[in-house]
Amino acid sequence: MNNTTFIQDENLSIKVSYQLLPSDHQRLDLYFSLPVEMGIGPKTLAEEHYFHSGIQSHSAYYSDQLHLPLVRSRFISQQKGEQSDYRLNLNLFSYQIRIALDTDIKQTIKLKDSEEFYPQAIVLAEQISGLLKKLRRYTPPDQKLKPFFENADNYLSWQVEQSFLKLLSRGPKNSDFTTERNFLIDLCRGENKYREENQYNSQVTLEDPNRITNKMRLLQRLIEYGVVFQKEVKNLNSNLKRVVRGTVTAIIMAFVMVLVLNARANFTEVTIALVGMLGIIYGLREIFKDDITRIIWRSIQKGLPKWKNIYSNSADKSRVATQTIWLEYIRNKDLPQQVDKLFQTRRQQNKQAAQLLHFRSDTKVNAKSFLPGYDEIQQRIYFNLTPFIRFLRKGEGRLYSLDNSKVTKQAVERRYQINVVLMQTDKQYQQQIQRFKITLNRSNIINIEAMKTDDDD
Repeated sequence: MNNTTFIQDENLSIKVSYQLLPSDHQRLDLYFSLPVEMGIGPKTLAEEHYFHSGIQSHSAYYSDQLHLPLVRSRFISQQKGEQSDYRLNLNLFSYQIRIALDTDIKQTIKLKDSEEFYPQAIVLAEQISGLLKKLRRYTPPDQKLKPFFENADNYLSWQVEQSFLKLLSRGPKNSDFTTERNFLIDLCRGENKYREENQYNSQVTLEDPNRITNKMRLLQRLIEYGVVFQKEVKNLNSNLKRVVRGTVTAIIMAFVMVLVLNARANFTEVTIALVGMLGIIYGLREIFKDDITRIIWRSIQKGLPKWKNIYSNSADKSRVATQTIWLEYIRNKDLPQQVDKLFQTRRQQNKQAAQLLHFRSDTKVNAKSFLPGYDEIQQRIYFNLTPFIRFLRKGEGRLYSLDNSKVTKQAVERRYQINVVLMQTDKQYQQQIQRFKITLNRSNIINIEAMKTDDDD
């Protein structure tokens, strides 16, 4: 895809991300082909339940060129700007450091040659040290602003230490670069000592890995204020559903009353037969009311959007973007022609019976400009596949073979394949389409493979 990525996020989740410009509009369609043997369908996994439990959307400012040397110095001291700007500029500066550090650390870890790895690691260490000095040079004297600074400083110091310890643990080991390793270790020790001297974290918190990690996650969310957008989820069809439920109930009640009046007319006295007939009538009403309501409701809401996510700037509450979401089970005849064609490129033995689930997201950017230093926002959508595999059988078996005259056996796992077609449509109605094959078992995703249009599985 042009600027859309489809990758594994965690053991059983995938992430779809794409970038948007000011006043941009983009439509994203995902068609999941779920094998029938997985047991997924409207009766076992309702769309509403999966949306609330398995799908998460996030939106934030984004720059794909953000590296440590390119971090914008928008952080200003209290004396150089308005107090109301202090927190936003502090958070923007801190957020850029975090994203840039994460980007550069990942790139450095990929270097397997010690002669490339260690010089690059030293450059990163010197750059991040300079950025931290710039941050700490402007310690606000105002007691109302000091907690914002301490939260950001505490988190970045901890994140720098963790990032370089991760770098050292995954980097190549070479005795010729002992000096460089010691330099990086001294950086980590220095940041640890710095936090101790400023008493940023209590001893009880430091002694518990879970507590210190969760505290830093909280501080991370605090520095995202004004940078990562607030999300408000609206259910678009709640009032319509109430109308449908009320209408169906009224019609059924009218029909039941007709039956009741006819029954009373046929019995001059209250008898056991009358009581029994009334009981049957009301029992039938309870049996069929929910089924009829569900059938009518699914027919009415077919093709309608179900939710809307409203993203706003947490600092000034201005609306940045809106995302309208569809999610429904569909039939083969509902597939667009180009999507059906991609599904048909599979080999005949792989064309097993499947349940189709369609996800659609229409995102419109309301903002006409972004914060300085950012030309795009990034939309991220996470799909947790755990609900898809809860009905699967545990997949271990045995494969037997002959080794000369000896019979050997190997443990094998049962795997499943989910085919996904991703279609992206921009505001000029230009489309790009790609099929992916997800191989997974009950524990994790084994592989995600982008299939060429002329490839077989």
